[in-house]
Amino acid sequence: MSPLLSYAVTTTLILYGVAILLALWRVLRGPSAQDRVLALDLIYLLGMLIILVIGLRYGSSMYFEAALLIALFGFVSSAAMAKFLLRGEVIE
Repeated sequence: MSPLLSYAVTTTLILYGVAILLALWRVLRGPSAQDRVLALDLIYLLGMLIILVIGLRYGSSMYFEAALLIALFGFVSSAAMAKFLLRGEVIE
């Protein structure tokens, strides 16, 4: 891996970590439930991006499959939480 790419990957991972900390602060201090759900969506999205960047760094396709699973579970959990916040129940 070239030094420039290594520097870019390291910088990206650090900035994603900072973004996760800021989103975690919003989860803990959010004024409403909708803000907290949106922050949780951002956290799973950033987690997926971190796994993708690590997959690029190491050149392994296993990381991409894990990121796909995180995206799938994150979407399903977001849809369930939105339905719960709107209707008060998930399964009718």
